[in-house]
Amino acid sequence: MTTPDPEGVLAEQLLRLTRRVHRIQKRHLVRRELGVTPAQSRLLRTLAHYASPPRMADLAERLEVVPRAVTTLVDGLEASGKVRRVPDPANRRVIRIELTDDGHAALRELHAARRAAAEEILAPLADEQREALGELLSALVDGTAADPRHRDASC
Repeated sequence: MTTPDPEGVLAEQLLRLTRRVHRIQKRHLVRRELGVTPAQSRLLRTLAHYASPPRMADLAERLEVVPRAVTTLVDGLEASGKVRRVPDPANRRVIRIELTDDGHAALRELHAARRAAAEEILAPLADEQREALGELLSALVDGTAADPRHRDASC
């Protein structure tokens, strides 16, 4: 008889959930007919977090991809009018990437699609379960253990 592998089962569940999330988000994106790939969607969301237009190298670093990958994504988004390349006012050799009005509109649609996908995925869970899942996911994302022995007594 083999010993059960709880970590292996959990890892498989996480991978299956990740695939399901991607599939559902992609379906919601297609429904909205934005003409944006998941990778372009990620770039648009990343652009929205900058106070001023970033350089391509900044985007590559933040997205953890090679600069060439960002160039390809920006090319597609620029062709569809969602971003534009603009010269850096302090150094004309540097090109920055900024969202256009169409890009901002697409971003709003992307947020709505992500919310709809999340609602679909979380539908089977009660409010308390959603809260517990949120805490567990935060612990996993942050890399901190939710050890009850280390909780503040005032909680």
